[in-house]
Amino acid sequence: MSGNNQRISVFPTRMALTTMKQKLKGAQTGHSLLKRKAEALTKRFRTITQKIDELKRKMGQVMQQASFSLAEVQYITGDISYQIQEASKTAQLRVRAKQENVSGVMLPVFEMYSEGGNAFEFTGLGRGGQQVQKAKEVYAKAVETLVELASLQTAFVILDEVIKATNRRVNAIEHVIIPRFENTIKYIISELDEQDREEFFRLKKVQGKKKERAAAEDAKRLELKALADEKGEDAPGFQAAHETGQIDLLDHEEEDIIF
Repeated sequence: MSGNNQRISVFPTRMALTTMKQKLKGAQTGHSLLKRKAEALTKRFRTITQKIDELKRKMGQVMQQASFSLAEVQYITGDISYQIQEASKTAQLRVRAKQENVSGVMLPVFEMYSEGGNAFEFTGLGRGGQQVQKAKEVYAKAVETLVELASLQTAFVILDEVIKATNRRVNAIEHVIIPRFENTIKYIISELDEQDREEFFRLKKVQGKKKERAAAEDAKRLELKALADEKGEDAPGFQAAHETGQIDLLDHEEEDIIF
């Protein structure tokens, strides 16, 4: 969408010109801030993308170790699932969420923590205790990695949407709003210049009319004086008009009238 031939419908006055200049300055400031925000978010987005790639590779290795550990436990101790279900009352590993502010965008951060004692301390007491403990540690590490990966992927999705919206705003301000304000300012300046030229032309015409009127009055006065000289009479009084074309009655002195 191009703003080359767009402008805001305003009446061309100097007040409107001042208002448009202020709005243009505000739009330019907003464009600069949004562009910096988009750059900061994009930088964080790339960092998160790199961490997600690393965690996915790590997650594959951890889950592989966990599967091997579970296979060892099942080989040595047999099926202990009923013991795990009987000993499990409440979750020992828990997840809490907090928020992180990145350039005005709140990103959720998930953290894993342990609560309560070890509910499986007697599991594998008869045989395979070492393998059970190893499997427990490996799966706890897998859960921790999974929670961290979930946190990063959630931030990834949120940042993706925010970056798209911010870039749309930046492009709209750069290619639509700012050109529209600039075209409006150019239009107002051209109209004001045209009004100044029209006013100058009008004043010249008025001044020319005044000069023509004064020249006509001077010519008429000289003509009447010439006629009076030919007849040998005094020239009749003739009042000169001002530049406005009006006769000033205060400058005319009348004879006293006796009643």
